[in-house]
Amino acid sequence: MEIKSERIQLSIQLAKKGDQNAFRFLLDTYWNDVYGFQLTRTKNENDAEDITIQTFSKAFDKIDTFNEQYEFKTWLMTISKNLHIDLIRKRKSSIAHKAIQASDDAIFNVPDDAPTAEDILIQEQNLAKLLKYIKKLKPHYQEMIQLRYFQEMTYEEISETIEEPINNVKVKLLRAKKLLAEIIKKK
Repeated sequence: MEIKSERIQLSIQLAKKGDQNAFRFLLDTYWNDVYGFQLTRTKNENDAEDITIQTFSKAFDKIDTFNEQYEFKTWLMTISKNLHIDLIRKRKSSIAHKAIQASDDAIFNVPDDAPTAEDILIQEQNLAKLLKYIKKLKPHYQEMIQLRYFQEMTYEEISETIEEPINNVKVKLLRAKKLLAEIIKKK
């Protein structure tokens, strides 16, 4: 327990200096805690996942403000709780939000079975299995991997394309890679 606590403290210090591996360690260490907390609050997997991504994005953006006298997990949970409250307020203030969200979800849930140029190239290079694994991801993670690795976009270009902050892009890409690795390990 003490070793993990020391590693967490070291990772926080490294993350304050911009170390991506430290960010990844903190994300991996606390993802399930934050996601579980939000799943209990929202009772909705998509909302819980979105809020969790926003939590880590905001935490990593503001990590230099973290006071190490306190528990990092408590700080994350406070950020997460406040983001959930903001979401509830936003939904209450916008009656049209649910209709817009329903139409957005319908668009994103339409599977694209047509092979793309990337699909053909992957098959030619004997990477068809990887593509099958990618397609098991949720559509927004598929999109992140598609934009970053197949279209070779920078974080900034992806941020502009999906109209989200760069930190959200980084966190979503980290999560997409983690989920893809889990799917591959299972096979």
